[in-house]
Amino acid sequence: MAKLRKTLGHWDDPSVRALMALIDTQSKESIRRWCLGYAQVHMLPIFERRCPGDDRPRRALMAAAQYLDGQVKFPEVKRVILQECHAAARELAHDPVAQAAARACGQGAAVVHTLSHSLGLYFYGAAAVAYDKLGLSASAQAYDEIAQQVCEHLRQSLQAVAVADEPNPAKIKWYC
Repeated sequence: MAKLRKTLGHWDDPSVRALMALIDTQSKESIRRWCLGYAQVHMLPIFERRCPGDDRPRRALMAAAQYLDGQVKFPEVKRVILQECHAAARELAHDPVAQAAARACGQGAAVVHTLSHSLGLYFYGAAAVAYDKLGLSASAQAYDEIAQQVCEHLRQSLQAVAVADEPNPAKIKWYC
């Protein structure tokens, strides 16, 4: 078996650029809530199916949501993301599916601090979905096809909640 990539997708792919362009039209609040919701609905179940009883990614997403609701301070959210959710991912080198899903949840939660983590949700999420769906020995082309599907699904999910002519779009520094 060839060494698996930790992430799938490419920042310069037209579908990723289209996702980034749509993200750029939305407010910080809309982007944050969309990422949290997507991670909770689509990434967390992959993790929890592979690691029943490990609630660290769930706690990271919950802490991020509580932060957005003004219930906790950011240092607490940062602690849960780094010391719990990302720690779970580091411990899962033997299970690339669960590891990618944990990282996707961590990126989804970290978007409350840095909006560019929304792409991390995609890159790790694409790996989680592809490895979960195809197993660990599929072709690079097959994984890329799943990554394209995940990107399109993310774009469609954001489009479904996007505010038309958002008056306060976020200004994201993508660094890619």
